[in-house]
Amino acid sequence: MSKVIDEIDFSKSIIRGKSLSATNPGNMTTTIEFPGLASLTLDEPVKHGGGGQGPSPLQGVLGSLCGCEAVTFSRTAKEKNFNYNGLEFEAEFTIDIRGRMGVRSVVPHFKTVRVQVYVKTNEDEARLLEVVKETEARCPVFNLIKDAGVEIECVWVRSTQK
Repeated sequence: MSKVIDEIDFSKSIIRGKSLSATNPGNMTTTIEFPGLASLTLDEPVKHGGGGQGPSPLQGVLGSLCGCEAVTFSRTAKEKNFNYNGLEFEAEFTIDIRGRMGVRSVVPHFKTVRVQVYVKTNEDEARLLEVVKETEARCPVFNLIKDAGVEIECVWVRSTQK
């Protein structure tokens, strides 16, 4: 049976899926395999009982936020004909570790997340703000963190190209 649909019909869900596998040898080190791509090892620092073989899982989430914002910014900039020549991220988080230690009245995830993004562009501030607002509205990881009630602050710095 044949079917004809519009090229992009936003009235219907457009669902995509991705997969990965992960292994843990009975300690704090987890290796994640991404089909057709590289692997990633997450671990805790030695001073926290881990093996220090990679970033902590929370650092991984923070890195995923930077990567997701970069991808979303790129797509949005292209749609809006916004010219830029790269992004640089500095990111940090705070956590009340009592939540990880079993105190149920304390959330075990981020308390705060702060990201500073340097945008290399000669576009004006108003155009950058337009792309930033759309980026933050569309970025899945940004919204996942925000919707968890985390105090998230992103400072986008226009860095002119010379």
